[in-house]
Amino acid sequence: MIDGLSDSVPQNESGRPAHYTSLASIGLIVLSTVSGAAAQILLRFGADAIEGANLIGIITNVPLIGGYACLAMNVVLVVLAFRGGQLSILYPIVALTFVWVAILSPMYFRDVISISKIAGLTLIVAGVSFIGAGSRS
Repeated sequence: MIDGLSDSVPQNESGRPAHYTSLASIGLIVLSTVSGAAAQILLRFGADAIEGANLIGIITNVPLIGGYACLAMNVVLVVLAFRGGQLSILYPIVALTFVWVAILSPMYFRDVISISKIAGLTLIVAGVSFIGAGSRS
């Protein structure tokens, strides 16, 4: 016992330390960012394809349906990832979705990546990296 604290480390149901985040969970969360970015791109394609504001046009829109499917897959991947790691480590990685969308948008929609967008994306990647590095100390 040190300073009145127990030497035992709390463990989760798998027998690992409670603060442990598995590589599989990190992989699932990164995959969820790709799925989330694909959803955003498909939803944008779907929004561009809607003619008028009728319900039938929205629910039969193939890109929108694909976008919704990617969003559903995103949720499943996030839930599975959260089972094997710390929320404070895994959830910030979701911010990488913004990076994927910013990279893909100019390819499909003639979006412009300005210097300020590059700076913002750099800050997102740096922030996620710092969180990851901080979890190892």
